[in-house]
Amino acid sequence: MSENKDQHVTENGMEDVKFVYDFTEGNKDLKDLLGGKGANLAEMTNLGLPVPPGFTITTEACKVYLDSGDEPAALRDEVSAHLAALEQRMGKKLGQADDPLLVSVRSGAKFSMPGMMDTVLNIGLSDKSVQGLAKQAGDERFAWDSYRRLIQMFGKTVLGVDGELFEDALDKAKETKKVTDDTQLDAADLKKLVTKYKKIVKTEAGRDFPQDPREQMDLAIKAVFDSWNGDRAKLYRRQERIPHDLGTAVNVCSMVFGNLGPDSGTGVAFTRDPASGHQGVYGDYLQNAQGEDVVAGIRNTVPLAELERIDKKSYDQLMQIMETLENHYKDLCDIEFTIERGRLWMLQTRVGKRTAGAAFRIATQLVDQGLIDEAEALQRVTGAQLAQLMFPRFDEAARVEQVGRGIAASPGAAVGKAVFDSYTAVKWSRSGEKVILVRRETNPDDLDGMIAAEGILTSRGGKTSHAAVVARGMGKTCVCGAEELEVDTKRRRMTVPGGHVVEEGDVISIDGSSGKVYLGEVPVVPSPVVEYFEGRMHAGADDADELVAAVHRIMAFADRKRRLRVRANADNAEDALRARRFGAQGIGLCRTEHMFLGDRRELVERLILADTETEREDSLKELLPLQKQDFVELFEAMDGLPVTVRLLDPPLHEFLPDITELSVRVALAESRQEPHENELRLLQAVHRLHEQNPMLGLRGVRLGLVIPGLFTMQVRAIAEAAAERKAAKGDPRAEIMIPLVGTVQELEIVREEADHVIAEVEEATGTQLKLAIGTMIELPRAALTAGQIAEAAEFFSFGTNDLTQTVWGFSRDDVEASFFTAYLERGIFGVSPFETIDRDGVGKLVRDAAKAGRETRPDLKLGVCGEHGGDPESVHFFHEVGLDYVSCSPFRIPVARLEAGRAASRSAGSDHR
Repeated sequence: MSENKDQHVTENGMEDVKFVYDFTEGNKDLKDLLGGKGANLAEMTNLGLPVPPGFTITTEACKVYLDSGDEPAALRDEVSAHLAALEQRMGKKLGQADDPLLVSVRSGAKFSMPGMMDTVLNIGLSDKSVQGLAKQAGDERFAWDSYRRLIQMFGKTVLGVDGELFEDALDKAKETKKVTDDTQLDAADLKKLVTKYKKIVKTEAGRDFPQDPREQMDLAIKAVFDSWNGDRAKLYRRQERIPHDLGTAVNVCSMVFGNLGPDSGTGVAFTRDPASGHQGVYGDYLQNAQGEDVVAGIRNTVPLAELERIDKKSYDQLMQIMETLENHYKDLCDIEFTIERGRLWMLQTRVGKRTAGAAFRIATQLVDQGLIDEAEALQRVTGAQLAQLMFPRFDEAARVEQVGRGIAASPGAAVGKAVFDSYTAVKWSRSGEKVILVRRETNPDDLDGMIAAEGILTSRGGKTSHAAVVARGMGKTCVCGAEELEVDTKRRRMTVPGGHVVEEGDVISIDGSSGKVYLGEVPVVPSPVVEYFEGRMHAGADDADELVAAVHRIMAFADRKRRLRVRANADNAEDALRARRFGAQGIGLCRTEHMFLGDRRELVERLILADTETEREDSLKELLPLQKQDFVELFEAMDGLPVTVRLLDPPLHEFLPDITELSVRVALAESRQEPHENELRLLQAVHRLHEQNPMLGLRGVRLGLVIPGLFTMQVRAIAEAAAERKAAKGDPRAEIMIPLVGTVQELEIVREEADHVIAEVEEATGTQLKLAIGTMIELPRAALTAGQIAEAAEFFSFGTNDLTQTVWGFSRDDVEASFFTAYLERGIFGVSPFETIDRDGVGKLVRDAAKAGRETRPDLKLGVCGEHGGDPESVHFFHEVGLDYVSCSPFRIPVARLEAGRAASRSAGSDHR
């Protein structure tokens, strides 16, 4: 059992698990049990902050409910006991007629899932208790407004009534009254609306709205449990890679009211700007409103700084609390609060979601303030965030037509066709279109469209609206609250100032860093972070961008901490030099087949199709000097650093004419009675060598063994290039990698030939060459017999692209387009195994092969050169397994460096603990 669970032994000797915790009993370290919201409410209570009393039902209760279909037997009694204690503390009973206690029922998973699960406010109101609330509050309008909100939220989230029906009734009430804002409806209007809402519930749910307050609460608790497996919650978890078996806690909290008039209100605050990381007063406030009004973006808020003018006492208290929380959590905090008739209440705090740029700035700021150290700073940023910062940005010098400006909610430069609903966004995106999702405001049901879109644009809401919070969490470009844009989702159009109409399908551009909205496609330029890595911007200069300075410092932290070295996949001197500027410590994969495309393809074709030994030797003689010059340039670019050269590894069809095209040429020549002896000879050879599955055919080491002289030509070119560089006082560090080995005998044969050629070159040049020879582990059999193969190999480089294909038994080129989408949507894959390494299958082979190889040869060098070498999560796995280096494309090198540092820092922290 988890050490976080309280247990006691009952009379029958069974351990009884505690399912309900008062806010006074928990703390911030119990997130597994109490969820993030419940743990943080308990922490704020422990700090003496003004938190409305309440209790939390644990994630364990949710898991029992989801597994069995019913709540734990002991849960109702525990809830009753905690409710009784809450009623005694508050001096009132849930839903009593004269002065009712009202509660909210809110979800609260371990990881923040904004808007993805259900919440119900004002539980305890009924036809009788609404009268008591009105009398007690001295405000009849407030009571009926609270009641209509309860029926609306309860009807939608608990009884499954279409929320649009309630919205339509509210819109009609405003039309009848000829007003535009909910707050302009009086008590009489709201009474009529309550009656309409109850009729909607009766018609749609087939039952009356429950008048028993305990029934309301119990049904709401079950609805929150059920919402863990709702479609939008499951989609969000897949997107954010949150495990599906955690369950959600449920928080039952006594209500405090922000909709009691102008001296009341609700808001969301950040201790630093979540978009930029700058310190200051950031957030939104809405007078005479409940919390859902702010996050839904239905009414436009005022900046948090305005609260100082509206209610200075509450503002000053809030600023003090924000400072307390940031110092306590040592991080940016996201805070929800309510002011009830001049009294401040704290409803939630959590470590806030932030943009990529803000994450880097805040991490370095907190180091400078002495709140965290370098190791912790590395845990506050991710490789995915760094990758976002490397995306291009809009060219400010371009001629553009700006048509609006909203709140810069989540940075980035997004261009796409305007679409006005999530269904269209998903449909068009799957057809290859880039789209911008345009809405008045988003809600949790828009999640699939937000994922599909390049960016999100809303005409309502602020930095704390649903669109902004979810977009920041996903790293998606977002502009919110562009009020001057009139969005008409029914007519699928947007009207911009000046009367121009943007129809669905028209291209627009949005800048999440400035909040600007443009017509048409705006050209982009490289990001300053890429310019920094390229050496075109210096982080130490007086005019250096502070973001670049923050990235520079974090990268320095990572480089000091990491154990894994980072190399590049590069096939020419230009890529090698770029990789070196990006921090590469060598080349982990030089794919020599890329050197034979273009003008040299005909030479390789002649070599493969040669009928005589003389023809084959002539082709090799022509290729040798070309190959040698390739390696001279590569070794010069990477002087002093290792360069792993993979010998030729193409599927054979890549170097042969297309069989269909060649057949057509021969047929046409025959029909015209034109000479075609060469084409016919070529076609016969292609037919002879044709393979049904070239990826599993004559390639790699097999090609080297079947075509005499091919691999020895390449080895000679490598050795002669290394000798030439040494003669020029260079420091070449070449490594020769044999591809697609499945048995040690293949490697031994090629190695023997290679050693002979290297000895010849040493003797001819009078130069001693130290050329390591190793192999690529990319077949399951190679991984399973790694101990034997290590007898003939000085290094292994795991080719995880092919290893993934051969372990899973599918071709990447075919399956990603055919069924991967369905597998991801149905949860079979949490993420594509080509994107992040499959730890249980492919990963186990890598782990076992690394162990077996080093048991045979303790000094065996281990690396990886598949695309996983630049994937953040995979880098952590390779650190755990004990590889020496990862290799990836040049633009992913900074990401790999950062994640290698984070992996080392995290494992050191774990060891210390």
